[in-house]
Amino acid sequence: MKVLVVEDDSIIMEGLKISLEQEGYEVVNASTMKDAFHIVDSVTDINICLLDVMLPDGDGYQICRKVREKSQIPILFLTACDDEVHTVLALEQGADDYIAKPFRIRELLARMKAILRRSGAVSGSSTGGASDNGIVMVGENQININTAKVYRDGEEIVLTAMEYKLLLIFIQHRGKNLSRQQILNQIWDEAGDFVNDNTLSVYIKRLRKKLGDTDENQLIQTVRGIGYLME
Repeated sequence: MKVLVVEDDSIIMEGLKISLEQEGYEVVNASTMKDAFHIVDSVTDINICLLDVMLPDGDGYQICRKVREKSQIPILFLTACDDEVHTVLALEQGADDYIAKPFRIRELLARMKAILRRSGAVSGSSTGGASDNGIVMVGENQININTAKVYRDGEEIVLTAMEYKLLLIFIQHRGKNLSRQQILNQIWDEAGDFVNDNTLSVYIKRLRKKLGDTDENQLIQTVRGIGYLME
């Protein structure tokens, strides 16, 4: 399992490298945005990214956007900025999770494993409405359950692991009202208590936008006083 770690603090980087390698990860590291861009462009088998926000020549948000242009591999931010604005900004850029420094290495490892489970568990999920070749249609979006990829008009719609997990939850409960708590419970089953009510709103908003959900063409409907519904 290969992990890209972008961190400009050499002491933190060395500690992370030792801890991750002890857990069996292969670590590829960068201390600048320029080096991270080069790795993203040249290394094709990265499984998860750990990104610091503040870098000497840029920030982790720019790296996150570059990764999301090419891939839906999990992204977790490591940052000293522990406030709602930075959390929401990280999620809006396509991150899967966010942990504030100083953090305990056991918590970081647990979050990494949870994100990797979400991204890897989709192939084993039971999904109603799939055709023999694993295709499910949601509006104009074609979801291939076998490959965990989403397409619209022949172009791939890149979803993060969490966005795809949410999409599967809605598909599995198609035609049924889902409360926010029911959604959170299904996410917590795999991820632990790492998703709260506020960040769930961000994930759903982002998923709707990527699926082309509009007021005229609502794919994920808000049911006032209850939660959400996908017809």
